[in-house]
Amino acid sequence: MSRIGKKPVIIPKGIKVELDNNKLKVIGEKGVLEKNIHPSIGVKIDEDKIYVSRHSESKFHRSLHGLSRSLIDNMVKGVSAGFEKVLEINGVGYRAALEGSKLIIQIGYSHPVKVDPPKGIEFEVEKQKIIKVKGIDKKEVGEIAAKIRELRKPEPYKGKGIRYIDEIVRRKVGKTGAK
Repeated sequence: MSRIGKKPVIIPKGIKVELDNNKLKVIGEKGVLEKNIHPSIGVKIDEDKIYVSRHSESKFHRSLHGLSRSLIDNMVKGVSAGFEKVLEINGVGYRAALEGSKLIIQIGYSHPVKVDPPKGIEFEVEKQKIIKVKGIDKKEVGEIAAKIRELRKPEPYKGKGIRYIDEIVRRKVGKTGAK
């Protein structure tokens, strides 16, 4: 039995969960998320808990069991509290700003880079160096944060670039003068 899959998902107060055929809909104060659940995974909703079960012990069904439970748990957490990724910009002259809802980043290119937020994602900028990506869908938040980081990855010699706030960049020693 899957250790993750057999744990019930606890539904906090104020969150409404609906199941129609294999379509799960989670409604909360932050928004609405919908997900199609695989037909071989059983979902049962009690008063304040969601139980996930599988139909057989095949490897495929076992792998779907824990995955489905985690996806449902992330949906419930997303509509109640939301998700956030924090990025930090390092480098002389590197900075970020908001123009409406667009993120404008200056990271050493000849032009500023503009990032449009998709639906459900919002940006926050603190002190021109800290970028916060917020939203209710964990996958979307992670993807957008990864795309922003990809614009200028941190380099190992001076540490310049965009990195996650908790990321550790291994620094290399540069060339030394010949003696």
